[in-house]
Amino acid sequence: MDRVLEHPISRRRFLAVTAAGSAAVLLGGSGSAVLARPPVLTKAEDAPWFEASIRDLRKLMARRKLSSVELTKAYLHRIEELDPTLHSVIETNPDALAIARRRDRERREGDVRGPLHGIPILLKDNIATDDRMETTAGSLALVGSQVPRDAVVAARLRAAGAVILGKANLSEWANFRGFIPENFPAGLFLNGWSARGGFTRDPYVLDWDPCGSSSGSGVAPAANLCAAAIGTETDGSVVCPAGNNGVVGLKPTLGLVSQRGIIPIAHSQDTAGPMARSVTDVAILLNAMKSPFGRVKEHHVPRDYTRFLRRGALKKARIGVDRRLFDTAYFADPDLNVVTEQALEVMASLGATIVDPVDAPDPFAFGDAELTVLFYEFKVDIAKYLKPLRHTSMRTLADLIAFNKEHCAEEMTYFGQELFEIAEATTGLDDPVYRDARRLCIDLTRRNGIDKVMREHRLDAIVAPTYSFGSSSPAVAGYPNISLPTGVTADGRPGGIWMYGRFLSEPKLLAYAYDLEQEIGGRPLPKYLGALPPLPPDAGLCPVPLAGQAPLAPTKVLQRRLRDGRPFPRL
Repeated sequence: MDRVLEHPISRRRFLAVTAAGSAAVLLGGSGSAVLARPPVLTKAEDAPWFEASIRDLRKLMARRKLSSVELTKAYLHRIEELDPTLHSVIETNPDALAIARRRDRERREGDVRGPLHGIPILLKDNIATDDRMETTAGSLALVGSQVPRDAVVAARLRAAGAVILGKANLSEWANFRGFIPENFPAGLFLNGWSARGGFTRDPYVLDWDPCGSSSGSGVAPAANLCAAAIGTETDGSVVCPAGNNGVVGLKPTLGLVSQRGIIPIAHSQDTAGPMARSVTDVAILLNAMKSPFGRVKEHHVPRDYTRFLRRGALKKARIGVDRRLFDTAYFADPDLNVVTEQALEVMASLGATIVDPVDAPDPFAFGDAELTVLFYEFKVDIAKYLKPLRHTSMRTLADLIAFNKEHCAEEMTYFGQELFEIAEATTGLDDPVYRDARRLCIDLTRRNGIDKVMREHRLDAIVAPTYSFGSSSPAVAGYPNISLPTGVTADGRPGGIWMYGRFLSEPKLLAYAYDLEQEIGGRPLPKYLGALPPLPPDAGLCPVPLAGQAPLAPTKVLQRRLRDGRPFPRL
């Protein structure tokens, strides 16, 4: 019999009680409710950069109608105007304008590095940058720490000419820290909260779930605070915030994009992924980001993913429908299901054969084993990441747990660190419990999962609704998954499709998504509907000082954060 870690939580309960809230994916503000209204800016919406694609921005720069400095200033201004409401940017890069000036000078001298030359990009705050910005996964525990070097992803984007505009907010520790309280109010969400960045808000409906953990990386391009952003995913953390914020997000095949320099959860599933306003922009970003390792290095990887983007790609394609994930027993949202059904009809009208239903892998069949793998790998992987950091005493998961206890009022106001504690109790990657769990995951999602159903039905891709369990099978298998916005619900929430395939099937997924996107006409624009919700209640996890007893004094690092002018915490 396959064994799994005897932890006190099943996958179904995990989804109900972790900080992911009611979002049916794994990993992925203001104090009082006020009426929302569309932002009023100085005619930013009429500017040539507003809603422009990366290709359009490149053309404007080539014709000297827009400089990288002007574009960077425009995004910084929009961040200043909008982000006090959205909280999608945890910090901006103090060197962004200097980098933009260098890119403009290079362009004048005829040295254009490629399509991303001078383009401002946000990185999720778990992607290391060796500069004057922090890399903290949203946690105060890593404030002031210094990384040894850029993450490979950051280095490749710099080499491609991108301007690193800043760091995007996220669900702290990529949604892998603790449970929400049992009495947590219905209708409130903890996705997108970090102690450093506060609550990220969805620009379509402000009190709707921005999803996580790459919440800021989904919100920022949706609200035109950057040209594009980079998120990371372990299970759902790119595709869910992309879906809930009306942008395109691609979770690549595991091994196509380097994990080095990214604060980890688990090496078996972690990957960075591009998030942007169009399929073309995502393909351009993937060209720059790709940095193969593991078994991907044994295969040919396309030099240019944009060459697969063509109309007519869906003609004669066979698209399976994971009908199980439309069921409310799997936390499906009926209104978002309607948007997905409409997209399937358009795909059929473009010549695709819709195979409905197909018996795709059941997330509940492997969910407990997946959690076991994540718990075991997190303890080991986080220690490896922490080891070379400078200017910090954080070296192990136990150190992080102790920090959160010491700074409970700042870190655990709303939820705890039970996932940290379960992971801390694991006993290493040689444990047969871990090996059995990983073997089960691979078997049920690859050979007897996605590969099997696609072979039996001769499928090119499988579709699931957004905000569903449609992230889990490809995440555990290490296969690609793309989120494409195709419409909005009656109450203004964006929806669409998640579409996944086999190992290294990015060319097909991008091609099909592009064909569908072109037919539909692109993403719907956000309208900032609804109201900012109140802050959640205190979870009651922190000890109350006795009468006359002074509260715990903050450490020097936290005192520095309070003085340096950056939000701490920005709520």
